[in-house]
Amino acid sequence: MKKRFAMLLATLSAVLAACTPGRSPAPRSDTLGQPAVPVTVTTLEGYKEALAQRISNANASLVYGGQPQAHLRSVVVVKFSVDAGGKLLRSDIIRSNHDSTTEATALASLRSSAPFPRPAGSLLKHGRLELSETWLFNTDGRFQLRSIAAPQMAE
Repeated sequence: MKKRFAMLLATLSAVLAACTPGRSPAPRSDTLGQPAVPVTVTTLEGYKEALAQRISNANASLVYGGQPQAHLRSVVVVKFSVDAGGKLLRSDIIRSNHDSTTEATALASLRSSAPFPRPAGSLLKHGRLELSETWLFNTDGRFQLRSIAAPQMAE
């Protein structure tokens, strides 16, 4: 709740700042109210981390903090592609334990976070960027993304 209030307050401040005469408009953000990935992110790992953070922020109620538990409920790997404009083109599950609930959550959390910031041109092949991300699900159904997850707990 505090995070949503802070986002609302930041958005309201940006709108008010843009309406104030003599001031330059606030930096643009994407459609989720998240700051766009800076143009300086030119590495695949940097872009993956930025996307993982975006997915986590957009689905905050489904994400758990701390370390993933020792024995996970499910690990779901999703391969997806993004076009030069950040549009999600395709997503497919490439690894799973066939837990339909966690598979649906992984795909829905990805889709709800799109469109994504534009990837650097150097990352594109044939006008698109193909990525994969791993969703780590605890027994309660909440997840972390491997690109930004804490180390898994020991048994």
